[in-house]
Amino acid sequence: MKNVIYITALFLSFASCNKEKETETGTEAKTETAVSQNVVQMTDAQLKNAGIATGKLENKSISSVLKLSGMVDVEPGNKVSISFPMGGYLKSAKLIPGMQVKKGEVIAVMEDQQFIQLQQDYLTAKAKLTFIEGEFNRQQTLNKSKATSDKVLQQAQADFTTQKVLVKSLSEKLKLIGFNPDKLDENTISRAANIYSPINGFVSQINVNTGKYVNPSDILFEIVDPSDVHLVLHVFEKDVNRLERGQKVSAYTNGNPEIKYAAEIYLIGKELSADRFIEVHCHFKQKSNNLIPGMFMNAEIQVQSSNATVLPADAVVSFENKQFVFVAKANNEFEMVEVKTGMTENGLVEIRIDQNFIANNFVTKGAYSLLMKMKNTPDE
Repeated sequence: MKNVIYITALFLSFASCNKEKETETGTEAKTETAVSQNVVQMTDAQLKNAGIATGKLENKSISSVLKLSGMVDVEPGNKVSISFPMGGYLKSAKLIPGMQVKKGEVIAVMEDQQFIQLQQDYLTAKAKLTFIEGEFNRQQTLNKSKATSDKVLQQAQADFTTQKVLVKSLSEKLKLIGFNPDKLDENTISRAANIYSPINGFVSQINVNTGKYVNPSDILFEIVDPSDVHLVLHVFEKDVNRLERGQKVSAYTNGNPEIKYAAEIYLIGKELSADRFIEVHCHFKQKSNNLIPGMFMNAEIQVQSSNATVLPADAVVSFENKQFVFVAKANNEFEMVEVKTGMTENGLVEIRIDQNFIANNFVTKGAYSLLMKMKNTPDE
C-alpha cells in the first residue's frame, strides 16, 4: 500500500514539472513574437527589388514652412460704394460687372421731380438774395443820416444773412447730387442728375436696374481700384508669434500653383476672429493684372531657421497615426522605431529619436516596402 502511494506522488510531481516547463516555453514564445512584431527580415533578392538604401542621421540648418490661406483685397480707399443722396429713379446705366471706368465719368443718370424743385428753390432764393442785399445796402445809407432807426437796419441785416445761408445750403445740396450751381439758370433746369465715378477702377457689383426707385441708403454700384491690391492671410493664434513684419511670402492660386507671387508682411492684426485666427496683411512686390480682389490664394512663409537632426522624407513612414523609421541591423533585419517629426524643408525632415539609436544606420529609401512586408506577414 505504501508503494502505491509513493508511485502516485512521484507521478503527480513529474506532471507538475512538465506543466511548468510548458508554461515557461509558451511565455518565451510570446515574448519572441512581441519582439518580432517590430522587426522584419529581408532576403538579398527582396532588398534589391525594394531598392533599400541606408544612411546616417545628419545635422543641418533647416527652417519650417508655414502654409497659410487668404484672399486678395484692396485698401478701404480703393473700394467705393456708390449711392444717391436724394434717392430717385434710375433712368439709365450702361454698366456691367468688370467694366473699366475713369474718375469723373458719367456712369448713371437719376431722375426725379424733387431735383426740379431743388433747382427752383435755389434760383428763387438766389434772386431774392439780390433784392434783400439791395434793401440792406439802402438801409445802411439811410441809417447813416439817421433817416431810419437802428432796429430797421438790424432787421435788414438779419434778412440778408438768413438769405445768404439759404442760398449756400441749397447750392451745396445741388453739388451733392451732381449739379453745378454756377452754371444753373432758368434755362438749364433739368429733371435728371448725373452720377459720376469718384475713382478709376472697374465695376465689381451692380445692385439696381433701370427704372427702379432707390432710396438714399441703397448701394447702387461698387467700384474697385485694383492698382494697390494686397494679400490678407488668415493665421491661427498658435502661429502668430512665428511671424514678424518684413518676412518674405510666396503666394499662389489654386488654379496656377506654379506661378509664384512674391510678397512681404507689413501688418499683423491685433484682434482674434471668432474662428481664432488673426489677419496678416502683405504687400505684393510687383503689380499684376491677374490678381483680382476677392481671389483666394495660398501662401508659404519660411520661419525660424535652426540646426536639426534630419533624414530624407522617404525615411519616415506613418502607421496608426504615428511616425516611424527603420533601423538597419545585422542579417538583413530592420527594426521599426517610433519617432517624432519636426520641421521639413527641401525633402528633409527633422527627427527626434531615442539617443540610443543616434549612431545607427537608418533606411533612407524603401521604408514603405519594409512596412508593407512587416504588416502583411501572417501571424505564426
